[in-house]
Amino acid sequence: MDNLTPMMKQYTSVKSKYNDCILFFRLGDFYEMFFEDALKASKELEITLTKRECGQKEKAPMCGVPYHAADSYISKLIEKGYKVAICEQLEDPATAKGIVKRDVIRVITPGTIMDSKVLDEKTNNYLASVFMDDKGVGISYVDISTGELYTTEFKGNIKNNSIALLDELGKIIPSEIIVNSIVYENQKLKKTIENKINPYIAKYRDEDISYKSSNESIMKYFDKNSIDCFKDINGKVHSVVSTGILLDYLQDTQKMTTNHINNISYYSIDNYMALDLNTRINLEINETIRGKEKKGSLIWLLDKTSTAMGGRLLKRWLEQPLLNIKDIEYRLDIIETFTDDIILMDEIKGYLKDIYDLERIMGKIAYGNCNGRDLICLKNSIEVLPSLKQRLMSTANSKLIQLGESIDPLNDLYILIDNSIVDDPPITIKDGGIIKPDFNSEISELRDISTHGKEWLAKLEDTEKQKTGIKTLKIGYNKVFGYYIDVTKSYLNLVPEYYIRKQTLSNSERYITPELKEMEAKILGAEEKLVELEYEVFIQVRDMIKNEMERVQMVSKIIAKIDGLNSLSQVAYTNNYVRPELNNDGIIEIKNGRHPVVEKMLKETMFVPNDTYLNRDKQRVLIITGPNMAGKSTYMRQVAIITLMAQVGSFVPAEYANIGVVDRIFTRIGASDNLSQGESTFMVEMNEVSNIIQNATKDSLIILDEVGRGTSTFDGLSIAWSVIEYIANNIKAKTLFATHYHELTKLEEDMEGIVNYNILVEEKGEEIIFLRKIVRGGTDRSYGIEVARLAGINDSIIKRAREILKSIENQKNNNITIKESDNDVSTETSLEQISFFDNNNKKFIDKIKNIDVIKLTPMDTMNILYDLVEEAKKL
Repeated sequence: MDNLTPMMKQYTSVKSKYNDCILFFRLGDFYEMFFEDALKASKELEITLTKRECGQKEKAPMCGVPYHAADSYISKLIEKGYKVAICEQLEDPATAKGIVKRDVIRVITPGTIMDSKVLDEKTNNYLASVFMDDKGVGISYVDISTGELYTTEFKGNIKNNSIALLDELGKIIPSEIIVNSIVYENQKLKKTIENKINPYIAKYRDEDISYKSSNESIMKYFDKNSIDCFKDINGKVHSVVSTGILLDYLQDTQKMTTNHINNISYYSIDNYMALDLNTRINLEINETIRGKEKKGSLIWLLDKTSTAMGGRLLKRWLEQPLLNIKDIEYRLDIIETFTDDIILMDEIKGYLKDIYDLERIMGKIAYGNCNGRDLICLKNSIEVLPSLKQRLMSTANSKLIQLGESIDPLNDLYILIDNSIVDDPPITIKDGGIIKPDFNSEISELRDISTHGKEWLAKLEDTEKQKTGIKTLKIGYNKVFGYYIDVTKSYLNLVPEYYIRKQTLSNSERYITPELKEMEAKILGAEEKLVELEYEVFIQVRDMIKNEMERVQMVSKIIAKIDGLNSLSQVAYTNNYVRPELNNDGIIEIKNGRHPVVEKMLKETMFVPNDTYLNRDKQRVLIITGPNMAGKSTYMRQVAIITLMAQVGSFVPAEYANIGVVDRIFTRIGASDNLSQGESTFMVEMNEVSNIIQNATKDSLIILDEVGRGTSTFDGLSIAWSVIEYIANNIKAKTLFATHYHELTKLEEDMEGIVNYNILVEEKGEEIIFLRKIVRGGTDRSYGIEVARLAGINDSIIKRAREILKSIENQKNNNITIKESDNDVSTETSLEQISFFDNNNKKFIDKIKNIDVIKLTPMDTMNILYDLVEEAKKL
């Protein structure tokens, strides 16, 4: 590489430090990319690939993008999974001696992107770090666009920690994760994270990390003598290490410490209802299962927020339902005040609509990449605060009054921006026209010179026309020649002697005069100095606002809380929701409950409401039977969603609701596989059931839909039977269990706490009508053939299915002869007795009878079932 040109040597030197990035190398008005980076970028960005002399025999591949349009190109690369290093010119090329000094000023990654065009305004963009060892896990995550930094830790063995880590990452949904080798080298865990969450994953060097070094990194980043900002994690080894890793990574990539990341919020996962990754997906909290769309999700229904801050907070509330009834009642009290006074609710919404994203504006200010328009948005937002504050304090609700009192009106910042920044500033901050003249006397003088100079030029043009008689005479300007007098060739004979020729064009000649040259020096000097001074003053104003960062952030949090509660109030009022009662007695009682999203999506039909009653004693497990499409899954989901909404602190879709606080909601719904890791649909189902059995408590709510349907009838029925028994006898959690195994309805007679329910169906000949009403009692019919007919299955297939079903039912306990339709040939098929036991195998039956089901662990159950199935195959 010795024969490279000096500039290319500089490029390769910088690139060698950032081999995992695409290097944007600043050359004049462009960011250029070379060699492999150019090949990648030209393809991904669909831009022209060229070549440049580099000192070697073959020219270097090259492509580039204009510096002023770089953000959109960078964003595209980030979305495609790349990291981008920005290498800037560190000195003025006009005054530099030799090669201009250049270095990387920032590395942009999926978790550190700031481009508002890419970021979802109502979704946080988190960068997370994970530290795991054989004792526990620490997770820390930051949104650099808002300054929020959170951390938590939990203890346990590697297997349980892996499950808890997945659940927590499923809540956070980081766009980028940095992990230690234990996580990175666990291929199953890493692939699951990639498949379920899809972040950019990078590994850090384990040998560089320790509790001591991480603690030092935290102290250094926050630059405080005390540890107030992270006192809650003092001594929490895993959280300290993961936080230290995160802050070191920020320093390495952002090349700066920003004062908007000024606090570490530690939380315990035990303070919130736990929702595993499958439950979040199955309840469609943030997106639909099919289509992955926001429309049709719970957040789509509940998010009527007016600010981006409120939208992000509401999303966090749904991810972290509360366990403390007092905290829940706080939110419900405010929502009730709003729904009882819709004028107040609408007035508050009106104020909130005029407030911009204060958190991300302050993030831009902290990073030094805000412009004049950002400051005007900040000013306009602050202008609303006094009226909002006064309106909150005029209510009769003590909680709203307290929120109003805690709002800092930020009058000093409003006055600063109003006095300094023009009302309609340009996008750029280096071209002038951004500072009001009265804010700075020197700016006022320079602008006066510039303005009067231009007036003088206009007068000079008129004077010269009259003096010379040249009617087409014009005074113009360009960057190369400055100001000039333009005379068309038809009037050259009238040009006076004191004109000095400057430039010859095809149709005209350009001249200067001593008088014009003197004024040019004054005007251009003033304009150049004015632009520089305005930029300096803008930076001063920006830094003055930056010094008040914590005040603005505090107001942002209050605004977000008010907005989130106002949003829930609007939804409650519009959709006729009720305030739920809450208890710690384990009772869930819902009168005429509705699925909030399904109800909203229905266009032509009314949603049929249903009651629910669950407790810790005689009615803790409901076995729900009935045909497909009748509404079993919708019913079970609505119970889970109503419970979740109540613990979020929202009103709920029901006539009455009394919700016993649950520590976790588990759902096992639908069929899916994980073929990339060699797991069939049934294996995925069993993994999910195993997770539920291992982690559910008596205070949990479990939703199970068609457990055991992914394998043979006997296997599936055995597993479903055993799972219900174990939950009812050992876990004793409140459970809704939908099934087509009608044999399971017998359990109501044998076990306390199990109760049968079914979905009503009205039969009219061969027609069935789904009434979608849940009633007491079981059913022995699945109506599968009728559902198949409704789905459009060919009539001949339906007819044949009925013949086969009738034959099976008539000869259930004997050898069955099924005659093929439209054929005189008969085929005898020996079908084993379709029941749970086979009377011809007494020894096999006795073995089953001797199993003590009550004492079995879930793993024992699975092993015994496997052995029984293998033995049955030999009979």
